This record gives sequence, structure tokens and C-alpha cells, in this order.
Amino acid sequence: MSDYKAFNVVLADKVAHVVINRPDKVNAMNADFWCEIIEIFRWADDTDEVRAVVISGAGKHFSSGIDLMMLASLGSQMGPDVGRNAEKLRRKILDLQASFNAVDNCRKPVLAAVQGYCLGGAIDLISACDMRYSTVDAQFAIREIDIGMTADVGTLQRLPRIIGDGMMRELAFTGRTIEGEEAQRIGLVNRTYADADALLEGVMGIAREIASKSPVAIRGTKQMIRYMRDHSVNDGLEYIATWNAAMLQSADLRVAMTAHMSKQKPEFAD
Repeated sequence: MSDYKAFNVVLADKVAHVVINRPDKVNAMNADFWCEIIEIFRWADDTDEVRAVVISGAGKHFSSGIDLMMLASLGSQMGPDVGRNAEKLRRKILDLQASFNAVDNCRKPVLAAVQGYCLGGAIDLISACDMRYSTVDAQFAIREIDIGMTADVGTLQRLPRIIGDGMMRELAFTGRTIEGEEAQRIGLVNRTYADADALLEGVMGIAREIASKSPVAIRGTKQMIRYMRDHSVNDGLEYIATWNAAMLQSADLRVAMTAHMSKQKPEFAD
């Protein structure tokens, strides 16, 4: 594994555990974070041995969001020309969006394990994940409104599909904090756990279960779900018919059926 400044990455049991590793800075997302997460998820996508990804935060908190020092440095780069400033800012925003697009576009399921703070940019991150889990006392907030800006890295685009339009608007307009139990009630997280240890144990267990399934079937399922966000039911049915015309010829189907009939655990190739 490569050495990262903002992350620690471990691969075990076909699950890549990606840990935001800046606990002394409340796992704030600095420049290294935004660059390295693209590299990490490109590696996860390209590495056949990786069948699922868990992303968590080191220490007491998942992440406090974008590093404010990074925002301040962007402000210091502005010049007198409004047009050039706008172009520079737009390109920077698109670069930041690409970081979480890498998470969303990863062919492998991505599970977020959240404890403590999950604020601002951290909401953008977990919105790009497939599933989210938290401790009961985790704290979630779309904080951009409180620093006078509009969230611009994916929350407003992805979160309505997760918690519904009305609830997203309430959280985005008010910036109010919700804890784990309410987050589960509105569908932001799938399940809550008593503490960080139970959270990580539970989420890693789910990830290992996913990793035990046919990787071809898992990747196909994620692709179909993502496709349906932007297409009609008829488009989706047409796409899965074409997809499975090829994928049903995979050896995984025979392996799964044989194992089921013999009441044994299937072993799939990467």
C-alpha cells in the first residue's frame, strides 16, 4: 500500500478499510485529503481483490468537514479581476467535486462508519457512499449555511435521493444538528450502534458479507442502482437486459448455484 498523509488504508478479507487519519485536526479535509481520496478510490476500483470499501475516521470524530485553513488560502489567491477569480474558483470547486465523484463512481460498495462529528464536507462524502452507519451519539449537520455559503460538493445533489427533498431542505436551510437516532429515522443512516467499537465491528461485518458474494453480481447491482438515479424504469429494464445478456454467462452463476445445492459456502474468483 502507498503511504498517505491524510489517510491510512488497510486491505484485509477483501475489504479495504480507508481511515481519515487526521484526528488531531478533527479529521478536517485538507489539500492532501482531496487529492489522495481520488487515488485511493481509483486503486479500490482497479484492484480485483477489493470487493468492498469501509471509510471511517480516526479518533473521536468522523470528520469536521473541509479544512477552514484551506478555504482561507483560496481566498488569499483572489486577484482584482472578477472574471479570473470566478474561473479559478469554478475550477477548484469542480476539482473538489471530482474527489467525491471518485467515491460515488467506485464499482465496489462503499460503507461509511460515522462516529462523533460528521459536518459540512463530511456530509458530502457520506452522501457519495452506498450505505451509512453511525453511533447513536454521532452528530450530522450541513454546516455550509452557517459560514455564509451554499454546499457545493454533492450534498444538495445526492442527499435528496437519500432522505427526501423536504428533510434535505430543512437541514440545508437551518444547519441544525441531528444525532444518530434521528439520522436513522430519516434514512440518512441504515443502522446505529452503541459506540465506536461496536460500529466498526458491525460495519466491517456487513462489508465482509458483501465481499463474500459474487463480485460480478455485486458490481452489476451497484451499476444498475446508480443508472436508475437518472433514467426511467423502461431505460433501466432495457439496460439490465443488455447487461445480464453478458453477465449471466459468468462462472459465478454456476459456482453460486452449485454451492447452494450442496449447502456449502461459495468461493468466487476475484
